[in-house]
Amino acid sequence: MYQSKWRIFTNHTILVLGALFMILPVWVAFASSTHTREYVFQHGLQFWPGGEFFSNYGAILFDAEATKGRVTALEMLFNSMVLGLGFAIGKVIISMMAAYAIVYFRFKLAVPLFWIIFSTLLLPLEVRIVPSYEVVASLGLLNSYTGLILPLIASATGTFFFRQFYRSVPDELLEAARLDGAGALRFFIDILVPLSVTMIAAIFIIMFVVGWNQYLWPLLMTTDDQLYTIVIGIKQVYNSLYEGGQIPQFPKAFALTIMASIPPVLVVVIFQRMFVKGLVETEK
Repeated sequence: MYQSKWRIFTNHTILVLGALFMILPVWVAFASSTHTREYVFQHGLQFWPGGEFFSNYGAILFDAEATKGRVTALEMLFNSMVLGLGFAIGKVIISMMAAYAIVYFRFKLAVPLFWIIFSTLLLPLEVRIVPSYEVVASLGLLNSYTGLILPLIASATGTFFFRQFYRSVPDELLEAARLDGAGALRFFIDILVPLSVTMIAAIFIIMFVVGWNQYLWPLLMTTDDQLYTIVIGIKQVYNSLYEGGQIPQFPKAFALTIMASIPPVLVVVIFQRMFVKGLVETEK
């Protein structure tokens, strides 16, 4: 009994210390973002919040000059949200359809095609960025949301997870659906999609965070400031901190960083249970 209590105490202590280790830099950045730039420049990073929260965050959200560009942080947040949602929703839909075709249609090339799709995991985005840019440019999709989202919605990772899930679904469900006269599309929509809710949530969260954090792809696909994402905005602000011979705007840079981290955190927190359930469940 004593050893069990001691083990529980030790495990919780390690978890708490780990959580504090992860949260502390974020808290310091937030606290520093609520002070004036003169105060931060003179006294360094701050642990306690100051009184400039509304002025600093208001300037970042609604004043384009604060982000050293022609767009405000609010507009960049909107662009990032469009990219993240389009990225996640597109990948979920394409992955579900690809996995459904591979598992249930059972044509001769299903397995080789799956492994071809899976092998694309060995090719990161940076490897195929030049041909992808050529395709987007030739289609006239540069400086558009379509050009940002469409070329990246195919996902080997999503296809793999949905394939593994569909293979765990009992064949009796398919046979029962056929006896009731349901076709392939009806079986997919009425049976597989409801069963895949937790898996959809898990893949959606992963892909949303990946899409939200994209930097190189939107940087190359957009030359218009109006389409800049929040990640590009952060880079702009930090690159311009020492320009002009003025005191660096560290608080506003920290404020932009904090705002960029809020949407992914909210998505993970809201869908946390479904995310964990979708990744660990194997039997339905």
